[in-house]
Parts: sequence; structure tokens; C-alpha cells
Amino acid sequence: MPIGFGVAIPFVSHLGFVLELFEGGHSQIDYEPRPEHLNSFSVTHGGALMTLMDVTMAAAARSVNPEMGVVTIEMKTTFMQAARGKLSGKGRLMHRTGTMAFTEATIFDAQGRACAHATGTFKYVKRLPAGPQGDANPTNSISTD
Repeated sequence: MPIGFGVAIPFVSHLGFVLELFEGGHSQIDYEPRPEHLNSFSVTHGGALMTLMDVTMAAAARSVNPEMGVVTIEMKTTFMQAARGKLSGKGRLMHRTGTMAFTEATIFDAQGRACAHATGTFKYVKRLPAGPQGDANPTNSISTD
């Protein structure tokens, strides 16, 4: 049964990501790409795949400390084969310090084939209430995956 992300992430809602696992340093997010998410070859656009891996890794990092947010510091992506149909991103927290999370994620197609893989580094940040546009606090403008 799908579970919630715990925070509102408009872009993730727009893409239709569904959080299926969020515990103990592991995450799984399922995704059914729509026609507008495809590239000119009629396969899932690389940007959508990178977003899925970014959010999957962030969820794995947050799963051990859900009250904290995370921001992406860096991400390396490898595309292995075209991603078609329903996809599942599986993430894992490999190591963490007091302020940083080191993660990985793989996207699998419906047949269980790995389509893309990423590693990422995230910084844990305290969640602050969102302020009005132009807020003097720059932390509020940072996207928390």
C-alpha cells in the first residue's frame, strides 16, 4: 500500500511518483510515465529518470531521520538501457554522518531489468516553514527532495 512522502513536493506529485517503501535506509518509488514524460524515441526522458533517482535517494536518506529534510549536493547517473513502461526506483542509504548521506538508487522496468543507476550525496537540513516570496532567509529557497 502506498505511503506518503511526509512533505508536499509539487513536482513529484506532477510526475505521479508513489512512495512504496520508506524505512531503515531503504526506499522504493513506483512511477508510471505518461506520454508527456517521454523523449523523441518514445522512452522515458532522462530528466524524469534522474528526478526519480534523486527523490528515491533522498527518501532513503530521510527514512532514518524523517523530520529532517535533505538537499542534493551531487549526483552521478549512468543510463544503461531504455526505460519503458512502469518503473520502480529502489534506493539505499550506504553511509551517513551527522550532516551528510551517501546513497545509491537503481531504476528497474516491469521485467526487473536495471535501466539506470545513480549515486548521490545529500546534506541533512532542518525543515523551516516556507516564507513569502523574497524571504530574506535563503534556506527557505532550497528545494528539499
